[in-house]
Amino acid sequence: MSGYAAPLTEMRFALDAIACLGEIAALPGYEAAASRETVDAILDEAAKFAGEVLAPLNTVGDRERSRLENGAVRTPTGFKPAYDAFVAGGWNALAMPEEHGGQGLPLALGIAVLEMWTSANLAFSLCPILTQAAIELLAAYGSEEQRRLYLAKLMSGEWTGTMNLTEPQAGSDLGAVRMRAVKDGHTYRLTGQKIFITYGEHDLAPNIVHAVLARTPDSAPGSKGLSLFIVPKFLVNADGSLGARNDIRCLKLEEKLGIHASPTCVLSYGDDGGAIGTLIGEEGRGIEYMFLMMNGARLNVGLQGVAIAERAYQQGRAYALSRVQGRPVTTKDAAAPIIHHPDVRRMLLAMRSDAEAARALLYYTAGQIDRARRAPDARKRTQYQARADLLIPIAKAWGTARGFEAASTNIQVHGGMGFIEETGAAQYLRDARIALIYEGTNGIQANDLLTRKLARDGGAALRDFIAEMRALDVTGLAALKAPLGAGIDALEKTSESLRVLYGSDSAAALAGAMPFLELFGTVTAGWLMAKAALAAARENDAEFAQGKRVTAQFFAEQRLAAAPGLLPAICGGATVMQLDPERI
Repeated sequence: MSGYAAPLTEMRFALDAIACLGEIAALPGYEAAASRETVDAILDEAAKFAGEVLAPLNTVGDRERSRLENGAVRTPTGFKPAYDAFVAGGWNALAMPEEHGGQGLPLALGIAVLEMWTSANLAFSLCPILTQAAIELLAAYGSEEQRRLYLAKLMSGEWTGTMNLTEPQAGSDLGAVRMRAVKDGHTYRLTGQKIFITYGEHDLAPNIVHAVLARTPDSAPGSKGLSLFIVPKFLVNADGSLGARNDIRCLKLEEKLGIHASPTCVLSYGDDGGAIGTLIGEEGRGIEYMFLMMNGARLNVGLQGVAIAERAYQQGRAYALSRVQGRPVTTKDAAAPIIHHPDVRRMLLAMRSDAEAARALLYYTAGQIDRARRAPDARKRTQYQARADLLIPIAKAWGTARGFEAASTNIQVHGGMGFIEETGAAQYLRDARIALIYEGTNGIQANDLLTRKLARDGGAALRDFIAEMRALDVTGLAALKAPLGAGIDALEKTSESLRVLYGSDSAAALAGAMPFLELFGTVTAGWLMAKAALAAARENDAEFAQGKRVTAQFFAEQRLAAAPGLLPAICGGATVMQLDPERI
C-alpha cells in the first residue's frame, strides 16, 4: 500500500484561486490569524501529522477494528496516542470561534486541514468532526451554564461530542423518533435507544458529550415535537470535574462494510432510571438546532469524497508507475509500466480531475460560509449564506459520488490486484461507500436542493449564481467555452422547469431531483475548473499551468459535455411514476 502525501501545492492553489483566502483574510477578525505565514505553517505541520501519524494507522484500523469489551469500546492500536497528539497539537480548535477558546481561523483553512486528516485516515477523522459540530451547536444555542461546563473541554478535544439522531424504527424520518425526555427539576431524564452513533463510546477521551434528539411527554407529533438535549457520558460537576457515570450503555457495535476503526454504536439510555440531560434552547426546536450540526457535517462528508478521491488517485498513480505489464502503443520498449497505456492514463486523469473539481467545490463553499460569517455588510452576508445553503447539498452528494467513483476506478487501475485486500485499494472503496448515505442520503440532498433551496426563494439564489457563472470570460480556454455554456444553459432551463413542476406535480419533480443535482454539481465544478485554469495561467509556473489546463479540458470533455444529456432524466419524472410500486 502506498503512503499519503498531502497535495500541498494543489491545496494552496485551491485556497488562493478558488476560496480566495486572501480576500477572506481581510475580513474583520481574520486579519492576523490568516496571514500567509500562518497559513503556510499550519498546512506544513498538518501535512506532517497526516502523513507520519495518521496514515500509517489507516490499514491497522481497518484490520483490527474497534471492539466492544464488557461495555467499553477499545479503538485499534495506535489510535489513542494519535488522538492525544492531535489534542496536544491544538488541531481541534483551529477554525473554532476565539470567544470560546478557538483559534478563530477561516473555515476554508480548516477544511483544507480536515482534508488531510480524512485522506490519511477517514475512520479517525470522524471523531473530531463530530466534536466540532457539538461545539458549533453549543456556541450558537447553548445556555451560559452549558457553555461554561462543556465548551472549553470540547474545544481542546479533551472531551469529544456526538450527534444522536436516529432510532431503529426511524431511519431518516426523524419525525418518528420516540426517545422520551421527562423533566426532573432543572434537568430531564431520557429513556430510549439510538442507533448509528459514530464514536458514541470509545477510549480516546474521558468524557463524551452527546447531543440527543428526544420527545417530551406533551410534545406535538412529528418532527415539530422534538427537543435537543446535552447528555454526557459522565455527569459534570459545577466546578467542571467529572461526576458519576450517566445512565447510558453501548449495547453493540455495528459490523460495517468499511470505516472499521470508527465505532458505530447502538446506545441505550435510561436502563436504570433515566439518563440525565439538560435542554438546549427551548422545547420543540430540536430539529432547528440540530440542522446547524447537520449542515456542517454535510460539508465535512462532502469533503470525504475529495479526500478519498485524492488518496485513491495517489495510490493508483503509484501502482501504475511501478507495475510493468504489456507493451503500450506509446513506447517501443518490450515492456513498460502500465501508466503508458492510454486507457490507464484516462483512468488516472479521471481520478485527478474529479479530485480537483470536488476540492474546488468544497473549498469554494467553505469560502462562502466564511464571508457569510464575517463580511461587514449585512446584505452581503445574507447573499453569501444563500449561496452556501444552495451549494451544501451539492457539495455533499456530488462530492461523495466522485470519491466513490475514484475509489472504484483505483481498483480497476490495479486490475486483479485491486480486488485483493493486501493492496489496500479495496479499503478506500469500502470506506467511501458510507459517505453517500450518512448525514442524509444523496437522494435526500437532492430533495433538499429542490424543495428547500430552489423552491423556497423562487430560484433567486440560483439565478444569481447562474449569472455569475455566465460572467466568467473563458475566451482563452476554447475547449471549455462551448461545453460550459451548454451546461449553464441546461442548468438554467431545468431549474426553472423543475421549480414550476414542483408546484403542480411534486412527485414528478422529485423523481428528477437526483439527476438535477448531478447536472448542477457537474456544471458548478466545470465553472470552477475553468476559473482554476485561468488563474493557473497567470502563475509563474508553466508546468503547473499546463496541468490545470489539461485537467480542466479533460473534465469538460468527459463530464461537462455529457451534462446536458441529463435533461431527459431530469424531466422524466412522469415515467418514473408510471409503474405501480408493487410492480417495479
